[in-house]
Amino acid sequence: MEQIIFFIVASIAVASAVSFVFAKNPMYAILSLIVTMFSIAALYIILNAQFLGIVQIIVYAGAIMVLFLYILMMLNLSKEDESKKQNLMKFIGVFSAGLLLIGILGAYRGFTFQPVAVDVRADIGLTKNLGRLLFNEYVLPFELASILILAGIVSAVLIGKKDL
Repeated sequence: MEQIIFFIVASIAVASAVSFVFAKNPMYAILSLIVTMFSIAALYIILNAQFLGIVQIIVYAGAIMVLFLYILMMLNLSKEDESKKQNLMKFIGVFSAGLLLIGILGAYRGFTFQPVAVDVRADIGLTKNLGRLLFNEYVLPFELASILILAGIVSAVLIGKKDL
């Protein structure tokens, strides 16, 4: 039963990713990307990585995709803007995609498959274990990262503050 659910969710992820690539309307492309992100989060949860699944939903599907939608609505793209693209930019895009394809094929050519024995335990991806590890062994780096984030927030507020 778990494999059937996995394949259904994986096929939804692949279908929505293909829909994202071939969508003509940017709004439909962003919405299909949101479906892809939710599907990937479901795959993480099926694979017993609950923390990654929740982070995927909160960070990617929640925050970043909403930001993309907001920017897309602010830009108000239309078909008239599409015709203004120069042929040089299209050529550069095709050329860089070709270089990427050559790089991937070169990396794949040197790849040899060797099966690795994996220790499968049921409690690997649980948030309880991650929290125990973060707040016991790595509490100092965790707190230093939080102080760094707080300093960044205070700096952004001070830079953005208008002089009164």
